[in-house]
Amino acid sequence: MGLSCGLIGLPSCGKTVIFNAITAAGASSYSGSEMNRAVVSIPDQRIEKLTDLYHPLKVVRATLEVVDIPGIKTSATGDGRTAKLLGNIKDVEALLHVVRCFEDDSIPFGHEAIDPVRDVETVDLEMVAADSTTLENKINRMEKRVRAKDKDAIREVEDCQKVHAAIQQGIPARKQNLTIQELASIYECNLLSLKPVLYIANIKSIQDTTNRHVTVLKHIADAEGAEMITVCGKDEADISQLEPDEQRQFLQELGLKESSMERLLIAAYRLLGLINFFTTGKDEVRAWTCQAGDKAPVAAGKIHKDMEKGFIRMDIVRYEDLIELGSEAAVAKAGRQRTESREYEVHDGDIVVVRFNTSK
Repeated sequence: MGLSCGLIGLPSCGKTVIFNAITAAGASSYSGSEMNRAVVSIPDQRIEKLTDLYHPLKVVRATLEVVDIPGIKTSATGDGRTAKLLGNIKDVEALLHVVRCFEDDSIPFGHEAIDPVRDVETVDLEMVAADSTTLENKINRMEKRVRAKDKDAIREVEDCQKVHAAIQQGIPARKQNLTIQELASIYECNLLSLKPVLYIANIKSIQDTTNRHVTVLKHIADAEGAEMITVCGKDEADISQLEPDEQRQFLQELGLKESSMERLLIAAYRLLGLINFFTTGKDEVRAWTCQAGDKAPVAAGKIHKDMEKGFIRMDIVRYEDLIELGSEAAVAKAGRQRTESREYEVHDGDIVVVRFNTSK
């Protein structure tokens, strides 16, 4: 789908270590402004079970692009990098905000004390400062239309001014409870502080999940209705270098069912409002991605544009029914296969066959 999440945070928060753990790409730490990018597979245990059922020649998983955006320094540093780094954030759909929640004198940090509140506010303030300029530019561009008493322009500018006023008070756009109309008015601005955020508490060890810094960050996340997960970037980066069997054994020894990297990727997927549906067969088992709430023709278009244009209907088997009954034939015999029309909203886990007319 081309959707991407950007890892952001202050320098030395552990962002690149976590990127390495997510991607096992071995990206190096750096002081330049280059970004690391990787396309990663989204963990989905349903794929494993469908593979066992069909024994396909090919398996294709859902993917997501993860971008490691260099650490945001405050504009007070005057190093000229912040504007460029903030510009990079415009290109991603959601933010994975890494916050340092561990104390370790051997890893330098820009402050004497660890303080998640300060760190989150620092990043937010840099984003709202950039957004303030963006909104001012739009308001100025629309001045002629407002003077000409263009009703649409007047309403749009009023909405932009309202958002701008709150931003001037340091309130990110995502915390302003904007209406559908207000969101439409500021849409073209692609505001940084409007992007959804998943907070990542980077801790010192996998067992250190309830330290006071983590608790503080959890309060911040809860206050804005965001999700927070704990990650030990260093341990996870080490785990990612192991063979799959060794990884499972290591996690079992720690009493964990899955790595925090799996939890992180699944949470990022949720943050973007994405779901998986499947096509199955002996040739291929594949996970496809669409937005939650997408209608059947739109989802079909993810498979092939011709399917969206010539959509007739969609035959659907629920994943749970298939696993319970063991075959598509058994599902059909039990009367659990459904045929849906254009208005059907595809659900996570649907196994689909699209009927379409190529002449349309």
